[in-house]
Amino acid sequence: MTFAYPLILWLLLLCVPIVLWHYLVRRHRRPTLQVSTTDAYADMKPTWRSRLAELPFWLRLLCFALVVVVLARPQTHSSLTNKETEGIDILLAVDISTSMLTPDLQPSRIEAAKKMALEFINSRPNDRIGLVLFGGEAFLQCPLTTDHATLLSMFQNITCRWQEAGIIAPGTAIGMGISSSISHLQTSQAKSKVVILLTDGENNAGEISPLTAAEMAQQSDVRIYTILVGTNGVTNQAVAVLPNGEVYSAPIDTSVDPSTLKEIARLTGGLFYAADSNDRLRDIYKDIDKLEKTKLQLINKDQRHEVYQPFALLALIVLLLELLLRHTLWRRLPE
Repeated sequence: MTFAYPLILWLLLLCVPIVLWHYLVRRHRRPTLQVSTTDAYADMKPTWRSRLAELPFWLRLLCFALVVVVLARPQTHSSLTNKETEGIDILLAVDISTSMLTPDLQPSRIEAAKKMALEFINSRPNDRIGLVLFGGEAFLQCPLTTDHATLLSMFQNITCRWQEAGIIAPGTAIGMGISSSISHLQTSQAKSKVVILLTDGENNAGEISPLTAAEMAQQSDVRIYTILVGTNGVTNQAVAVLPNGEVYSAPIDTSVDPSTLKEIARLTGGLFYAADSNDRLRDIYKDIDKLEKTKLQLINKDQRHEVYQPFALLALIVLLLELLLRHTLWRRLPE
């Protein structure tokens, strides 16, 4: 705790002459009652009232000391720190098309992607991380932020049912996902800007082609790491729900040509990864976690908070108590 006006605390030295005056001068000037003899009081034991006769004086002195402390303005504060740390601006661009519900990764592609991404976010506390979602169109779900608690909450609410509900357009617009990410990185002051693009399909929607968006990223010095999630080949997928509630599955060819994703990574200086299992996806995020980091200067400003209120309240209570006791239990006649 510090004081805004510490010199005022020198007033506490006045307590010394006040105490000396009280015991050396004032006590001898109190009204007295003269009697012929004090023999009748010789065997009287002092009562608690007589023992505490000086209590009102000490309460008033305490009140004075508390008022001096209040005038000095006691404050608490957080210290000023100026340090360098490692950080980077990252946008996660995640495909939420209905094909991401395929269960070749457990329990599904989207849930596996969410789990590994959450671990990745937790491992980078100094980074500003944002989230872009795309299906047939792209939108910003969370801007770049160091408030990872909010980001994680938004990430956990990701669902691939929005296309089924007609909330977003059907399809997979990889180019739109990249361009939306780049537009939100334009204001970034970080020297290292990265997009981690996770998808399980080929571009089949949107107004911007993936390679055109990759060229935009190249011009903006944005690196793109592409992750193709899912197994190549034929997998059983739910394609219909029968009237009796039974889910009908059918073999679906999930093979995807990764050449476009590879070219996006090459143009922007990133890397291409293929994740055909949960463990492989976790290893990919660990590899990306070793990205080059930019030195960021973190400055914590000195924030001061006034804490005089408890002292002022205590001074008021002590003053009221002193006045009450002085005019009741320890009242003197004449004053």
